[in-house]
Amino acid sequence: MRGIHTSVTDIRRKVFTEVARLAYEGGDFSRIEELPFKIIPGELASYRESIFLERAIVGERLRLSIGLPLRTISENSPISQGINKSAISEKYYDAPLVNIIKFACNACPDKFVVSDGCQGCLAHPCVEVCPKGAVSIIHGKSFIDQEKCIKCGKCRNACQYSAILKMERPCAKACGVDAISSDEFGRAEIDYDKCVSCGMCIVNCPFGAISDKGQIFQLIHAIKGGEKVYAAVAPAFVSQFGKNITPAKLKAAMKLLGFEDVIEVATGADLCTIEEAKDFLEKVPAEQPFMGTSCCPSWSVMAKKFFPEFESYISMTLTPMVLTGRLIKKEHPDCKVVFIGPCCAKKLEASRKSVRSDIDFVLTFEEIMGMFEAKEIDLKKIKEESPLTGASASGRGFATSGGVAQAVVDCIKITNPEIEVKTVAAQGLADCRKMLMLAKAGKYNGYLLEGMGCPGGCVGGAGTMQPVTTATNAINNYKKSSAKQCPLDNDLLIDENEL
Repeated sequence: MRGIHTSVTDIRRKVFTEVARLAYEGGDFSRIEELPFKIIPGELASYRESIFLERAIVGERLRLSIGLPLRTISENSPISQGINKSAISEKYYDAPLVNIIKFACNACPDKFVVSDGCQGCLAHPCVEVCPKGAVSIIHGKSFIDQEKCIKCGKCRNACQYSAILKMERPCAKACGVDAISSDEFGRAEIDYDKCVSCGMCIVNCPFGAISDKGQIFQLIHAIKGGEKVYAAVAPAFVSQFGKNITPAKLKAAMKLLGFEDVIEVATGADLCTIEEAKDFLEKVPAEQPFMGTSCCPSWSVMAKKFFPEFESYISMTLTPMVLTGRLIKKEHPDCKVVFIGPCCAKKLEASRKSVRSDIDFVLTFEEIMGMFEAKEIDLKKIKEESPLTGASASGRGFATSGGVAQAVVDCIKITNPEIEVKTVAAQGLADCRKMLMLAKAGKYNGYLLEGMGCPGGCVGGAGTMQPVTTATNAINNYKKSSAKQCPLDNDLLIDENEL
């Protein structure tokens, strides 16, 4: 459902807006109890069987957006429980980051079913190929006995009319690490030992039952409290806020929200490129058969969880987010830094003790849009400020699949033109796992492996607002406007060890 604006999208964004408005207005935060009635007005249900259920779900989404845990459904407690403890400028996420609102889950079935497309053919190959005798002919049509079915899919493959369908839980289908199963009631359940917080389940649940925690509330309190907060925008920001919202317009709009300044994380991507190029030249093949990129946290965590033998093969270079945060804090030691990007896995990365001093908040593009809506800032009417500068075209290209690997290759071509760097890029965690399986088999010896947890790269992240194709085209056009093409052209960069 990426790039399609649905009722689920609409409710999610209204929640972000109301949480931001609540923080801006201040006062008695117990009035959060009124917000489900504002977001879901009227007396009749619009989306589910009960308006009371709709409002109860919105109540849980409000809590998660503030960083509060889900309430136990069997206990009586207000939406505002614990909210005053969250009305502070410093609060990191309490695990888990990604949560399932159980009573919002549809308990989607996972089975093979026969559709009306069945022609009741004489050959009935579906019956013949079933190894468990689960398929039979009843009243001239195929029928699958779910008690016997082992979900092998042979019947579906044998049907010449494509009349047998595989019904699969959308969130589980989107999960590239097989972290989603069913609880005793058939509702989705996350195995947090496997989950890497990529967020693909969040945007692929048609019932809006899955959500991550947020820091909108805390960020606004930091700004209101007089903290100097710098916004570090991820390379994928281009076009996210609208076709005609240029980077210069966005910069001006961000300052209206109270940010001191706006810096491109593509600058940190330039530094990341140079360090990864050094890593590759030093280690492949002298110390290890291949090297994986480091910038995508869901990819690198997945690689270390599922392929622990390759842990040292993933570059130890700090991610562009962390490097940008350090660059900002080197120049402004007493400031706060918020990373604004497409990804909820970055929220998990920023919560690590080793990163907390570099990045204070992480918000998605959708969450920042909620702040604009709450402040009633019309982005189209904003006058442009000075454009964002300092990043190279290669650094800006980190937002799309293949961009990281290409940046490293371009860098090595300049420093070591005699060396040919072979690369392979995978997008989506399922493909990333396949890539590592092939690497394990020795297929990618000597290669640089780029992993991206989201389809299309960062432009397909869970916190984005534009279709992947639209965002990719915008990134490619933005790269053409860069004064610097290669990270080595960037005179703003310093050695990572100095940060």
